[in-house]
Parts: sequence; structure tokens; C-alpha cells
Amino acid sequence: MEENNILTAEDVKELQPLYAAVIAAIKEVYDPEIPVNIYDLGLIYELTISKAREVSILMTFTAPNCPMADQVLAEVQQGVEGVPGVTKCTIELTFEPEWDRSMLSEEARVELGLDYDDDTYGKLNED
Repeated sequence: MEENNILTAEDVKELQPLYAAVIAAIKEVYDPEIPVNIYDLGLIYELTISKAREVSILMTFTAPNCPMADQVLAEVQQGVEGVPGVTKCTIELTFEPEWDRSMLSEEARVELGLDYDDDTYGKLNED
């Protein structure tokens, strides 16, 4: 790794508002089959922002055969690149590890009416 790519504490402090704005943009993208945004669903595995304000996202879907994958990826790309200050957005799709309902945020669990021990989500996802 080149030394100029290493973020200092000052860089991190400066990038924090941009990071928050990127997360807010991602939270505007909803899974087409589940009424929860993809961030709270736990579909974003990694989010990094470089000094050059380039955003890199590693994400997944609830199922590898998601028929709306291209649309969701396009919405994420468009939303993140629309954040003032972002110079580029690169998205990498992975299915390792495989998504499961343990990745849901507390907000998503509340939205879906799930308890931690509840198996309802598995039933929702089988439709």
C-alpha cells in the first residue's frame, strides 16, 4: 500500500461527514422484496472512502439469484455518486459469506417485527 493512501486521524475526522452522507444515500435504496433498506438489511459488508473521496463498497444480496440485482446495484451507484464530494464509486458483489438474517440491524428487525429468536424472516424469504 502506498504511503499517501494511508488515512491519518485528521483524514478520518475530515471524511466522517462524507461517510455519514454515503450511508444516508445507501439507506435510500430498498430491497425490492423486503420493505427495509439494504444498509439495515446487512447487505453492505464493507464501505471505504479514500483520501481522493473514492468510495468502495463490498456488498451482497439476500439470495444469489436476485432478479432485481442490476437495478439495486444501479441505485446504489447513482445514489453514492450523487453525494457531494464523492469522486467515484466502485461496487464489488460477493456471496461470501452468505447473507443470513443475523446480519439485520436492530432497526430492520423492528421494521419486520422480528425477535432475535424468531424464525419468521426465513418464512418471509421463501416466498
